[in-house]
Amino acid sequence: MAEEWVYVIKRDRDKRISLHAFDPIYQLWQSLPPVPGEYSEALGFGCAVLSGCHLYLFGGKDPLKGSMRRVIFYNARTNKWHRAPDMLRKRHLFGSCVINNCLYVAGGECEGIQRTLRSAEVYDPNRNRWSFISEMTTAMVPFIGVVHNGTWFLKGLGSNRNVVCESYSQETDTWTPVSNGMVDGWRNPSISLNGQLYALDCQDGCKLKVYDRATDSWKKFIDSRLHLGTSRALDAAALVPLNGKLCIIRNNMSISLVDVSSPNRRVESNPHLWENIAGKGHVRSLVRNLWSTIAGRGSLKSHIVHCQVLQA
Repeated sequence: MAEEWVYVIKRDRDKRISLHAFDPIYQLWQSLPPVPGEYSEALGFGCAVLSGCHLYLFGGKDPLKGSMRRVIFYNARTNKWHRAPDMLRKRHLFGSCVINNCLYVAGGECEGIQRTLRSAEVYDPNRNRWSFISEMTTAMVPFIGVVHNGTWFLKGLGSNRNVVCESYSQETDTWTPVSNGMVDGWRNPSISLNGQLYALDCQDGCKLKVYDRATDSWKKFIDSRLHLGTSRALDAAALVPLNGKLCIIRNNMSISLVDVSSPNRRVESNPHLWENIAGKGHVRSLVRNLWSTIAGRGSLKSHIVHCQVLQA
């Protein structure tokens, strides 16, 4: 039976990209085969999982060659990297998601006259090809996105650097502008899990909030009452689903597992509600980050760019 592992794309202090995997059973981080050269220093690229065990990297910007259409993927079963068909448009800093095991990308930037893009496309791994879908109603450089109850939401900066938000329906292939309480209080990172939309309510991920559709507002959900600090190394970089729980991953590779399905949300009386994990091999870095915070040297030496869960 396949196990769920956390896979992290990190950028180190030399701006190089590396891939790491976390085994939740043994709580051990592992380094994986080097990322192919075209993505070793890429910026603004997308990351998604198809077929459960294929980690895709796509698009982005090469520091020397500019925007890319390139697509590669890592197979967690074979521990190897492979090529996939290029995207139809060069783009970086775009939005992406997976719906029905198909990869969708939209918006972003590309060098040229029309710098901010409206175009969108989809990759079907069964047909092994990309196809254009309907364009967004406005050009956008997304900075947050989520698929919630079957609808893809994107929020970002428009051509005039104003904040815009749109939703996409895969069933009707249509984009719709959105302006409500959900997008007003929506912050990165966020996650849709078991029909609920969650987001962080504290920079280091010690609190969670949830969107209440009935009141069209965000409300406090869980408070771990364990504030870790203000160092950028302690910033929560991603929220992912892991074995039925909500998983919070920080830049220093520390992890918290939250049982959002538990009716008892008081951490004091339910110790299994919120578990903090320090993966083996990263305890020293946690101690260094703690002393850096105390000494006021919270500079970020490396940070997480993307985080996904694969079936290893």
